[in-house]
Amino acid sequence: MGKATLIDLRAERGAQGGSLPPRPPEGDEPLVLYAKRKQIYPKLVFGRVRSIKWLLLFATLGLYYIIPWIRWDRGPGAPDQAVLADFAVGRFYFFGLEIWPQEVYYITGLLILAAVGLFLATALFGRVWCGYFCPQTVWTDLFLVVERFFEGDRNARMRLDKSPLSANKVARKTAKHATWLLVSFATGGAFILYWHDAPSLAQTFFAGQAPMTAYVFAGMLTLTTYALAGTMREQVCTYMCPWPRIQGALVDKDTLTITYRYERGEPRAPHKKDETWEGRGDCIDCQQCVVVCPMGIDIRDGAQLECIQCGLCIDACNGVMKKIGRPANLIAYDTDENVALRCDKKPAKPFRPLRARTMLYVVVFALAGSIMLFGLTTRSDIDISVLKDRAVPYVKLVSGDIRNAYTLKVANKQRNVRRLGLAVEGLTGARIEIIGEGLMSGAAHVTAEPDGVDRYRVLVTAPAASVVSGGATVRFVLSDASGMSSVAAPFEGPET
Repeated sequence: MGKATLIDLRAERGAQGGSLPPRPPEGDEPLVLYAKRKQIYPKLVFGRVRSIKWLLLFATLGLYYIIPWIRWDRGPGAPDQAVLADFAVGRFYFFGLEIWPQEVYYITGLLILAAVGLFLATALFGRVWCGYFCPQTVWTDLFLVVERFFEGDRNARMRLDKSPLSANKVARKTAKHATWLLVSFATGGAFILYWHDAPSLAQTFFAGQAPMTAYVFAGMLTLTTYALAGTMREQVCTYMCPWPRIQGALVDKDTLTITYRYERGEPRAPHKKDETWEGRGDCIDCQQCVVVCPMGIDIRDGAQLECIQCGLCIDACNGVMKKIGRPANLIAYDTDENVALRCDKKPAKPFRPLRARTMLYVVVFALAGSIMLFGLTTRSDIDISVLKDRAVPYVKLVSGDIRNAYTLKVANKQRNVRRLGLAVEGLTGARIEIIGEGLMSGAAHVTAEPDGVDRYRVLVTAPAASVVSGGATVRFVLSDASGMSSVAAPFEGPET
């Protein structure tokens, strides 16, 4: 296969988001679809991309571990943890925002925003999430730091794994895995702090007085972090994560991704000092871009499903180019269109972030965000829900009036007691009776305790003449000087 044909094949496979097909068997040799895992030993590299990744690693892990300890004053009787998912009282607190169980649609909105934002980032910059922000990438980087500390860099780790069992090998391996478990426990321990008051849980956890769920989830996250970041690593990204399969539908020829510039690098060959560069490419086939890759792939084979776009190959290649006196960025962020244009000896085009695809994502993101913002700014601090009795649809009294029974739930989102007016609309002559309060006219009052939910049994009675055949729809209205909430409910009656 000629070089031009290989480039065309790589470009075709890259557009599909996949890697090169396996080499066909020779003769009668059967095609084996299973391959044993090949251990990857990523080499430490220095450069601009690696510095950015270090910065993001410390920033993301720092936020993860610090956020549960941030305090936020919500007044007496309320938790003062800034970010807290309190299942005991059914609340999600995020600084000044408080989400109740019946407002779970806001969580759905956040998930929609996160998904569309990820689509937009992928359409612009490829798998930038995978390479820089994904928890699997961040914790794998941290685990590699521990591994290098105890076992050395790539060559030292390879020699250690191949060496016979010895006291030195056992000591290094034991120390590494013990530290991995500590980091994994810190990961699970930090996560459970988001579900309980952090200072209180920190005191009770090691005394054996914390809730059982805290121990269960801390143990689960310890084991999963240890397995995913310590032992499985690149297999998670290649076989377990669905994103590599999805991202192929989100990128296009204008997406900025990490690419090998064929027109500069080919034909590749080793290079000796003082040799001419005429008639050959800048790539000296040193394999440095391969040995630093945490996925163990060769970026020169084009866009591949396994590539997480971490950019470490850029630093490795730039370091080699500097040593041999060639221009940097043989491997760089670029678009597929520019790679093809350069191969045809045409000038490259500027990066185009504004495209139909990206503008669509921006519009959807803005629309979803605006709906959520409108809902948050206009939501009421009181809520009412009604459940009609089903066992007995209605009762016909001796007077001929029709009566329906309901259970009302009143949620008071303020932190003070409120006396609220309760009225029923949509049914002429309807009267309300709150069990324990007596029969009222068309309106009544209920008391709502602070930051809680109160339940009331309510009877609604109406003259038979005002009830149409089969019943009607009524609306319960709950209000006071600071807010109002209403809900519709059926009122059933006899068929005429």
